[in-house]
Amino acid sequence: MTSREDKFFAKAQQNIAPFDFNQDVADVFDDMVQRSVPFYKEIHSLIVDLVSRYYQEGHKVFDFGCSTGTTIRLLEHFFSQKQKSIQFVGVDMSAPMIEKAKEKCANVREVDFLNEDMTTVNLEGAQIVILNYTLQFLKVEKRQAFLEKIYNALPTGGILILSEKIRSPLPIMEECITDLYYDFKRRQGYSELEISQKREALENVLIPLTPKEQTVMIEDAGFDQVEMLFRWYNFASYLGIKK
Repeated sequence: MTSREDKFFAKAQQNIAPFDFNQDVADVFDDMVQRSVPFYKEIHSLIVDLVSRYYQEGHKVFDFGCSTGTTIRLLEHFFSQKQKSIQFVGVDMSAPMIEKAKEKCANVREVDFLNEDMTTVNLEGAQIVILNYTLQFLKVEKRQAFLEKIYNALPTGGILILSEKIRSPLPIMEECITDLYYDFKRRQGYSELEISQKREALENVLIPLTPKEQTVMIEDAGFDQVEMLFRWYNFASYLGIKK
């Protein structure tokens, strides 16, 4: 399965609708995310490293916002090479994304895909939870309770892997890192029109927090050990461990 080139915002739109993970987005998502999220492949390598270190056989890895199933397929490939088994639950509210994930992960042995609201999913058996650029789309007032639900469901030694877009609390710094991010998108071939229209579509849909706010939220959910493992300007990845 090959993703089409992302031209979703290439034509001028008179009325920019709020960003939605619909069929048109699903069809170009793999290209879109690789060109829009810096170090996307490296973050997947980080996830594979962490899961391989902490996963305990017989438990489940929950991938919330699994989109087209890239993370699950990469983890399955790694564990297969090691001749180890691993169980997955992929969750996404977008039906088109779930269909893409099922197609991409057709050879994954133990996976269940759920087209559901992630905040209502039964976490029985969870030992690792992945939120890869997903929590940022949940309403801010719902995030704390969801993280607490995850913490309470995890066993001792369970982990949360969280990657998010972030913002600086300092206006000058925020302007700087935002401009540098748009420079990154220009290097990926996006036009000024595409950048501006997507920015408008994401306004009030993707709500980033500051690194401090994000860390405190994870700690307040109960995670005993929290660390930012990666940062590139306005993108960061965190590890939370339940001890």
